[in-house]
Amino acid sequence: MPKHVFEYAVIRAVPRVEREEFMNVGVIVYCPGQGFLQAVFELNENRLRAFSADLDLDELRERLRVFQKICAGRREGGPIGQLPVAARFRWLAANRSTIVQTSPVHTGLCTDAAQTLERLMEQLVR
Repeated sequence: MPKHVFEYAVIRAVPRVEREEFMNVGVIVYCPGQGFLQAVFELNENRLRAFSADLDLDELRERLRVFQKICAGRREGGPIGQLPVAARFRWLAANRSTIVQTSPVHTGLCTDAAQTLERLMEQLVR
């Protein structure tokens, strides 16, 4: 099977931006060779509440769903969701100062981007 270059960023919950403390909650994977762009997240509510009792989990969940809508490239993703796939990934992985941030972008090789996404979730989030 041929190997494809992929890029990924870890999605982080940052309850208090000024403290720069975060918890990994998801991953975004972009693989141009497979036409793949997907974000997945998993909120461990007990861990998040222990991390930050003031965190609004419903708001966090909704912000993360927007990431998924943008990845899907549908109209529901708004203007950013209408951009080409590479531009959507770059926008999602850009530095921001909000409760949802991403890690620096990392690269690798994969044969199946969906399996790679699942593996990264297991290694970096769960």
